[in-house]
Amino acid sequence: MSRLLFVLALLMVSLPGMAVEEPAFTVERSLAENIEIRRYAPYVVAEVVVPGPAEKAGGQAFPILSGYIFGKNQGARKLEMTAPVTQAAAPVKMEMTAPVAQAATQDGFVVQFVLPKTVTLDTAPVPNDARVRLREVPASRVAVIRYSGFWSDANYERHRAKLEAALASASLTASGPPVYSRYNPPFTPWFLRRNEIWMPLPAE
Repeated sequence: MSRLLFVLALLMVSLPGMAVEEPAFTVERSLAENIEIRRYAPYVVAEVVVPGPAEKAGGQAFPILSGYIFGKNQGARKLEMTAPVTQAAAPVKMEMTAPVAQAATQDGFVVQFVLPKTVTLDTAPVPNDARVRLREVPASRVAVIRYSGFWSDANYERHRAKLEAALASASLTASGPPVYSRYNPPFTPWFLRRNEIWMPLPAE
């Protein structure tokens, strides 16, 4: 069931012609081709802690979080799915900066879904599942590299190195670990996939 919900959720954010909401951001500047500095406005997330390991954390969390946005909340209110789906192995004290994020904690992994822009902490429906927590992520500044291709460690590491080199050339220092962002379902051809790596930066 978790795999089905995961695929359905990703399908919703990748169908041609469908306008899919992403967290609001502005581009501060470009560092190189497909590399830019973005500033994200605050947004509200629904998050859950799962035991992992890392490769299973998404599958453990998606049925819980998908259930919440698909109506398992007080009032049975359905919320729009947003993009992308991201994950990060990070220290406990890391500030989550990704739309749907996964990070390591002492208790396992935190996985987040970003809620639509029209939803605030005051207006978000209360989860039926006590494991789901709602909170607002503050405004953030991140360096981003965008690329296509397979979801492989080699592809990720190659582009992370490019992003880190661009930051070094611009005399910028990351303030936290990278966040891996995927925008497409598994059946999307590799050359059509949108992948991003986000590197948190200090606010100026």
